[in-house]
Amino acid sequence: MMEITEGSHAVAEAVRLCRPQVIAAYPITPQTHIVEALADMVANCKLDADYITVDSEFSALSACLGASAAGSRTYSATTSQGLALMFEVCFNVAGMRLPIVMSITNRALGAPLSIWNDQQDSISLRDSGWIQFYAEDNQEATDLHIIAYRVAEDFSILLPAFVCFDGFILSHTYEPIDILSQEDVDKFLPKFTPYQRLDAADPISFGMYATPDYYLEFRYETDCALKRAKGVIQKVGKEFGTMFGRDYSALVEGYRLDDAETAIVAMGSICGTVKDAIDEMRDAGKKVGLLKIRVFRPFPDDEIAQALSKVQRVAVLDKDISLGSKGAVALEVRDALYKTGIPVKGYILGLGGRDVRKKDIKEIVSLVEKGIGDQFFGLRKELL
Repeated sequence: MMEITEGSHAVAEAVRLCRPQVIAAYPITPQTHIVEALADMVANCKLDADYITVDSEFSALSACLGASAAGSRTYSATTSQGLALMFEVCFNVAGMRLPIVMSITNRALGAPLSIWNDQQDSISLRDSGWIQFYAEDNQEATDLHIIAYRVAEDFSILLPAFVCFDGFILSHTYEPIDILSQEDVDKFLPKFTPYQRLDAADPISFGMYATPDYYLEFRYETDCALKRAKGVIQKVGKEFGTMFGRDYSALVEGYRLDDAETAIVAMGSICGTVKDAIDEMRDAGKKVGLLKIRVFRPFPDDEIAQALSKVQRVAVLDKDISLGSKGAVALEVRDALYKTGIPVKGYILGLGGRDVRKKDIKEIVSLVEKGIGDQFFGLRKELL
């Protein structure tokens, strides 16, 4: 059923359709509308779930950890400083192999304080063991929550998942969204059956103390599970496409790449602006294409190398910064293309919600054609 609705409300509806049994979240801009909507659904008996009111984001994810360990399908949402407060628990959830799904409405981290969008928050937890999806628009954000549960709960994976979508740019924007029916989602996402759970009649322990004799193997097994997730995401995404007409089997998605000489690599809502800029550059005779990264963890290195094998140069747009180094996405794309010899230049832009316009994308293409890159783009020199 097609509805014109706010991105946050569409995500909340998708979560409702997934039938979570326990929700715990603490409101923080710009995530608040999601959990407000879910709290309303629980209060008005539209969703049969326990909504746990907590006093912080640390408490929220801790409650989800306990509920998941006890055998419940769980959900949370956060952003920015809230995600930072969850840092310890994020590592615990992944290490205990608990398939929690959490929405991240991407927002800049302080200090200085900013409520506007960039992707520094979720990127900062790229090493935590969570699967990371990034949505370009609200339809994708909505669908990816349903897919995330299927992937996370697969017995060969059993890892938590972030579904990241840009704060305000998507979360507070109204778009036409195809909302699936409960019957259809139930066919796609079966009732949650935990692989193992806490049970007083059959006691087990989660997250036990590990000496040096065992710790390395735990990290190895988590890494293997993340890498296996590539195949599961592709399989589940294809099944989603067969059932609902929107195929998410690709970890990366190309736009006008077939004959491109210059490729732009990006994640999230900026991809829409890039596509518009590419269309205009194509009309002017420039052979430019886009490679959108939909799944950042597990990192699709082989898929990126294959998709970009015929281009002459690559410009990576990072709405994050690995301070003291470069943009996190550029670092990984460069590693994926190392053997090809294709030059990769990174551009850090849009931090703290600064606008990125079509003319900026065109200027970046001119820079990468000249071999100029690995820099902050759009700095106001008068402020330096």
